[in-house]
Amino acid sequence: MLPDGTIEAHHLWKRFRADQRYSKLRYELKHIQARIRGGGEESWRWALRDVHLEIAPGEAVGLVGANGSGKSTLLKVLCRVMRPHSGTLAVSGRVGALIEVVAGIHPDLSGRENAFLYGTLLGLDRQAVAARFDEIVEFAEVGHAIDRQVKFYSSGMKMRLGFSVAAFLEPDILLVDEVLAVGDAAFQQKCLERMRIVLNQGTTLVFVSHDLAAMEATCERGIWLRDGVAEMEGPIRPILSAYRQAIESDAEGAWVGSGPVRITKVEVLGPETPTLHSNEPASVTMQIESDDDVGDVDVFVGVSEGAATPIFLVRHRVGVQAGDTTIECTLETLPLPRGRFYVWASISRGSEDLVPWHPAATVDVVGPFLEEAPRAVVRLSPVHVPARWQVGR
Repeated sequence: MLPDGTIEAHHLWKRFRADQRYSKLRYELKHIQARIRGGGEESWRWALRDVHLEIAPGEAVGLVGANGSGKSTLLKVLCRVMRPHSGTLAVSGRVGALIEVVAGIHPDLSGRENAFLYGTLLGLDRQAVAARFDEIVEFAEVGHAIDRQVKFYSSGMKMRLGFSVAAFLEPDILLVDEVLAVGDAAFQQKCLERMRIVLNQGTTLVFVSHDLAAMEATCERGIWLRDGVAEMEGPIRPILSAYRQAIESDAEGAWVGSGPVRITKVEVLGPETPTLHSNEPASVTMQIESDDDVGDVDVFVGVSEGAATPIFLVRHRVGVQAGDTTIECTLETLPLPRGRFYVWASISRGSEDLVPWHPAATVDVVGPFLEEAPRAVVRLSPVHVPARWQVGR
């Protein structure tokens, strides 16, 4: 008998049939023909392929991967909304799942009725739900509409109610998909804080999000899914680092410059050596090639952890003439901790993108690690800012 909050999955496979619209008879005939010919596998798409998963009670695990990599499918298998095609799965204890904005919420019931229905599905009696009901309503900020049918709620109200019910009824396992993006920034932080409390109470968390900073602050361990396969598994920071690097490589390979203005080379160097150091100067040298005189353009240079959203961004207006132009940008202080980062660049003229925003170079920075705050559940800052502290009595 596994302790409550334990998840063990071995050799999980899950497939979906290709979306082909056939009548029942026509579909059966096609299926029989495929079996006779010894084929038919081409009509299936594998969403999960030989996935292993072992999660101990109270552990926080993050699932990362591109859209379509199998993250949501895995969560649905774990909460038994879907059955795997093959493999073994053992999930012990009550499972609270927030996989979609309206997951577990019936639109024709009121918010109050939905809270008690969800509690019943978790195996709680009415008294247990009633004891937490006021907290649920207060957290979800739907007190003015708690007796209104949920189908009249906005998307944000549905998400707040769903998360509040799932988190406050104290399941042994909490599955959270990319639903926090629906709420505003203040409520997202409330959700992260609530997850911290739930984790401290011993609840197991499986968290799916594209907010990698929130995931790094929330989870101890990570699993990177790629095309249904568990590409990597281990401590969360190396997993996110590898995933960011893959995002960068894919984006860099997908972009090829062919317009009237082209960035042919980007080089990032330290003041005296090629090595970059935290809180020291750095220079970004960019070679631009143009077929014609294009006049004044805006050159943007940013640094990210892999995704397109930059940690910081600088801009400068320059005049570009036919031929080659060299632009050098000097950063007086590089506010980055130790790690690998990615330089993105673009060139625009007014509202016209002459060179779209794209990854242009990869850099490694030598310096201190950002200090970790276990279970802090805050969005970690990706920049390093030195500070002096003074305490008086």
